[in-house]
Amino acid sequence: MWRRGADPDGYVANFVETEQIVQMNGFTASFVQVRGSMPFLWEQIVDLTYKPKFEIVKPEEAPRVAERHFLDLRKKYGSVLAIDLVNTTGAEGRLSEKFASAVQPILSDDLRYIHFDFHKICGHVHFERLSILYDQIADFLDKNGYLLLNDKGEKMKEQLGVVRTNCIDCLDRTNVTQCFPAVTISGPVQTSTDNLCFLNAVLSSMIGRKMLELQLRRIGVFAAEETISSHTNLDEKYKILWANHGDDVSIQYSGTPALKGDFVRYGKRTVQGILNDFYNALGRYYFNNFSDGTKQDAIDLLQGHYIVSVSRDMTPPSQKGGLEAVAHFPAAFCLVSLGLFFTILSLSQARYDLRHLFFSALWATISIGIAAVVKANGRIFCNRPRLHKPRR
Repeated sequence: MWRRGADPDGYVANFVETEQIVQMNGFTASFVQVRGSMPFLWEQIVDLTYKPKFEIVKPEEAPRVAERHFLDLRKKYGSVLAIDLVNTTGAEGRLSEKFASAVQPILSDDLRYIHFDFHKICGHVHFERLSILYDQIADFLDKNGYLLLNDKGEKMKEQLGVVRTNCIDCLDRTNVTQCFPAVTISGPVQTSTDNLCFLNAVLSSMIGRKMLELQLRRIGVFAAEETISSHTNLDEKYKILWANHGDDVSIQYSGTPALKGDFVRYGKRTVQGILNDFYNALGRYYFNNFSDGTKQDAIDLLQGHYIVSVSRDMTPPSQKGGLEAVAHFPAAFCLVSLGLFFTILSLSQARYDLRHLFFSALWATISIGIAAVVKANGRIFCNRPRLHKPRR
């Protein structure tokens, strides 16, 4: 979560280019999609809560940053179709509204923006209604096409534009969106941020599947009405391919495999998949709060965002005094647990000596006090990046 949104130059967090390639009968066909965080300045600073608040930074800069970002995309890929899968209500709604307003002045024939409120249209179980979204973007896909080379390496068709998908993390939701498996959902799916990321994945998957079917028809492998779903072996392997791809992207960005991976692989939720999601969600919470700050420092050093100078003090520049100097979550957790233990122990002895009621109240007060301090200063107790980027 230490990298959200865009930097002032329009480069966004978790930008991923996915190229789907098929080689058959001497032909080579390719289709490219991209994903990336919403292209304006915003952040989600970890504070020990499961879902930290979203904060828009320098909102007046949003149009300029978005323009820089999409100008870069248009130079690289041609036309761009931006699909935003973020909720329209709550905190996510504020981000979606800012994205829409930032991109509005630069919309053109080469840049389109579509917001798809999945929860409103599809609810908990009607994933097949993603076809509504596909109907909205089919003309863009038909116009901009895909790359096709013949057996001599000659270009028969060229991809002239790209679909850009986003949710909050640009992981689970985006991946399934780019390669959505054509199945019927057999059970309810809870509406949550993690599920929306899963839906982003649904869209990428759906688009990739549709384009692959067009390519296979073009090179004569499929008949006019033939689909991937009609070939069980191909269908299963295609789902696994995209599920593994989603896991790889998610591990790089969040430290765990993608959520809802069982749906991408098998077309339904499984007990093992639900247990895996619970385990991965706990893992993401731990990494976000207690290890990603150090990891971000390592990445910044490796990429040259922070330059070490032997001529200056090597003390991390963000190290401060006061509570921050002694804040240590494991120690605070141990103290709270110890206080609760002595509280319970004192209460068990109170029937023999009423003085233990006083000690139980004292230990309970200490535990509650420490817990309150940790909660009120959650950001300080998290593992945060300590290095600052050099001024330009």
